[in-house]
Amino acid sequence: MSHPYKELQEQAYLANMQLPALGLVLFTFGNVSVADHKAGVFAIKPSGVPYDLLSPEKMVIVDFDANNVTNNGRPSSDTKTHAVLYKHWAQVGGIVHTHSTYATAWAQAQRDIPIYGTTHADHLTSDVPCAPPMHDDMIKGNYEHETGFQIMNCLNDRKLSYEEIEMILVGNHAPFTWGKTADKAVYNAAVLEEVARMAYLTETIRPSCPRLKDSLIKKHFERKHGPDSYYGQQ
Repeated sequence: MSHPYKELQEQAYLANMQLPALGLVLFTFGNVSVADHKAGVFAIKPSGVPYDLLSPEKMVIVDFDANNVTNNGRPSSDTKTHAVLYKHWAQVGGIVHTHSTYATAWAQAQRDIPIYGTTHADHLTSDVPCAPPMHDDMIKGNYEHETGFQIMNCLNDRKLSYEEIEMILVGNHAPFTWGKTADKAVYNAAVLEEVARMAYLTETIRPSCPRLKDSLIKKHFERKHGPDSYYGQQ
């Protein structure tokens, strides 16, 4: 299929293929989307198609109102959630949704992931938030659309910025991550799963384990992300 969204489809395909490679999905349990804000569209995995059957041409293009632009298949059932977030978050270029084991377990427990160690602090300075379970009236309505607002409302209620906190658990559901690019969103999904696993093991070993102290949170976050960061190469 030849159309102006070929590059966007290629990006979405490559990003989606990272999910099984990183052990973040089973069967069809997940999706990645990649947005073009100037064009007002995004590419997303087709619904219910196994990863080994995907190709760039099968990535579905939809607009920020979740309308199918290319009509080359049915997009992911989570498309409306992605659309809501892209419509309201201009700095997000990629979104990932998985049902990765440990992050989903915390979501099912309706718990934030506490910041216990420096691996967590390397990526964010707060607990990973868990949005409260959705109200019944939202569930009965446009469910996937409302999930986008469930995510945004949680961050707004806690006065958290989506540009600083690029991951969330949806209570009783599963994780979502995002970033300026699809690669960053996938990276965040992998980090979230590992942080969730570490936190679970930490509480298993020591149920009353204290949170990481503020000085270490500040040190580890700023050495990677602060104005005087010194992690990595120049």
